[in-house]
Amino acid sequence: MRSFSVISGGPGSGKSTLIAALGRAGFRTSSEVGRRIIQEQVAISGRALPWVDPVLFAEMMLSWEIRAFHDHAARAGRVFFDRGVPDVIGYLRLQGLPVPAHMEKAAALFRYARRVFLCPPWPEIFTRDEERKQSLEEAERTYASMVMTYSACGYELLDVPRGTVEERVAFILGRGAGASA
Repeated sequence: MRSFSVISGGPGSGKSTLIAALGRAGFRTSSEVGRRIIQEQVAISGRALPWVDPVLFAEMMLSWEIRAFHDHAARAGRVFFDRGVPDVIGYLRLQGLPVPAHMEKAAALFRYARRVFLCPPWPEIFTRDEERKQSLEEAERTYASMVMTYSACGYELLDVPRGTVEERVAFILGRGAGASA
């Protein structure tokens, strides 16, 4: 039996820190694909960057999310994903761009655990860096877009409360994954 748990939300809300802590606790994890794509595209002067070609960036995110899903599908156990396929749809909606039918189909086909953990905006820990160029206001809009998108995809949403990393990990582990969506 496998369980794919998604941790989503806006940028700078502590998702990646939670994923790293869950990895240190012995769980399999899948890191955020958007950040990795940005790092690689910058390194090769590629166009699949949110500030250059957001549609191409979304297509690459979709491809990488599906690959991450398949990479973990063959093994039993719980996996924590830093974002999932529906995040790509939420990203396009946030940008005011149309969502292609194949992305909607991907969100219907590649299902995670019914319960999705959302990290709400957290101004006290929000920072910008080379890959995260969004403002806090955009982080808040991203969170709202993820709430709308995951809800529309039929997931049950649980906000992860603010607290220490250990408290947040305990919250997630105490709430389980819920049945498969």
